[in-house]
Amino acid sequence: MRGNVNQMQGLLVAGRYRLGDAIGSGGMGRVWRAHDEVLHRSVAVKELTAALYVSDSERATLLARTRAEARAAARINHSAVVTVHDVLEHDGRPWIVMELVEGRSLADAVQERGRVEPREAARIGLWVLRALRAAHTAGVLHRDVKPGNVLLGRDGRVLLTDFGIAQIDGDTAITRTGEVVGSVDYLAPERIRGHDPGPSSDLWALGATLYTAVEGTSPFRRTSPLTTMQAVVEEEAGEPRHAGPLAPVISAFLRKDPATRPGAAEAERMLAEAAEGRRPDAAQAYVPTRAATARVPLPQETRPDTALPPQVAPVTGRTAVHPPHAPAVAAPRRRGRLIALVVAVAAITGGGTAVLLQQQDGGAGKGATPTTASGTPTPAPDAARTGGTGSTGSLPAGWVRRTDPYGFSVALPGEDWERVVFDEETRQVDYTPDGGKHFIRIAADDSPDFDDPYEHLSSLDQQVARRLVDYRRVGLERRVYRDRESARLEYTWTALAKDTDFPGPYRAVDQMYISYDGVEYAIYMAGPAEDWATTSRQFETVLRGWREP
Repeated sequence: MRGNVNQMQGLLVAGRYRLGDAIGSGGMGRVWRAHDEVLHRSVAVKELTAALYVSDSERATLLARTRAEARAAARINHSAVVTVHDVLEHDGRPWIVMELVEGRSLADAVQERGRVEPREAARIGLWVLRALRAAHTAGVLHRDVKPGNVLLGRDGRVLLTDFGIAQIDGDTAITRTGEVVGSVDYLAPERIRGHDPGPSSDLWALGATLYTAVEGTSPFRRTSPLTTMQAVVEEEAGEPRHAGPLAPVISAFLRKDPATRPGAAEAERMLAEAAEGRRPDAAQAYVPTRAATARVPLPQETRPDTALPPQVAPVTGRTAVHPPHAPAVAAPRRRGRLIALVVAVAAITGGGTAVLLQQQDGGAGKGATPTTASGTPTPAPDAARTGGTGSTGSLPAGWVRRTDPYGFSVALPGEDWERVVFDEETRQVDYTPDGGKHFIRIAADDSPDFDDPYEHLSSLDQQVARRLVDYRRVGLERRVYRDRESARLEYTWTALAKDTDFPGPYRAVDQMYISYDGVEYAIYMAGPAEDWATTSRQFETVLRGWREP
């Protein structure tokens, strides 16, 4: 059976599993969304395609690895490990039938957002650690923990997948002498040196994974696999700047000597504290050579009593932080794109493995990190700043398009408009050219309390009127924006010297709409009233240039 994808769709494997769409592929295998004709449920079926095109001796190794993968995952009983339903023989090859998880990988989340917030990263790490503890208790070393093998389910679950190169106590080795398997960015130093791995080697990989999550880049990646491995062995990871309470935990996991890394129970306590926003005191004992420091705040955030002073205000039934001269827009909790993740797509390339994912809108493996011929992931191109228009239409002279780490794209009046994360936890993003005197704010809420933007802005109008001095509503009206029902609120007030470095008459406009996938977006712009003729024209261009994630 060597037909192409279209020919294989609808094929009944082993008289039970009917293949649907191919939702991932790589150098070793292809993963299908399939229907279990007996139990009438959706499953993921992994086909070992590599066995069709290799020598008999290599085929034996691939078959052994696939069977070992199924055995490794099947012997671990934990909710954070993907369930293996069946292993069967078809067309002379083993096929693995697994749980189908709807969601995306941590690698995709980092690629889309730029980085993950520290408390969320700690929560993810906590569940991965629990999966690893269950695996280690069952005598299984994962050996390939990395962002691409951590799945974030749409239901909030975190799952560890791809046991394709796992090592099981008591099994005969199926790797060749001198072969190093795994993704080089996340290999522990002792593994590169050729020493036998242990549970602490998986803990190292988890530390490197969490570093990547909060910083947006892996800690040891260099220009080639060789220089990357050299960095793992000889260099210290750069001090994380965005890790917050997670920073000392990551440093503790990345100790070069495996004997000096924390044990599983202590590591779990550290991650639990970091997930609650507390800096684990115990973690500092593992990093004696370097003081653990919190994220370096942006200048705007170091002066909460000046340009953007914080103030707690009720927002759509929640509590969020906003400056007194800004609107009470919804706390943006970004909705991820719907990606059908199938578990354990092994793509062995030069001894490394990668999980290739498929988005629901087509294209096999579109969620995967691109790889070089050597199997080393290549950095994604920097798309943070792009002048001109690209495929998004013409921008006025001097305007630039900026792709935000949170995924959206916004048109800005110039290169000097700097990004300020006003509230990192709720991901409120401002762009300002002058320290907050003029600014654009983007907010999103994937679970809005109002299904009508006009009703929401009417409620906000009443709240803001009670908070701001000399408040006057200029207009509140229904509109249509991008073929969706929308509303716009415009108002003026007097900013006080105790609240801002820029006191005086101010004016703002807030445009709100709900996208087709149910996310409520608020696009807001404010500035001194005397500049409003220019600001209002800029706002219309901002609206035309706005692109959802």
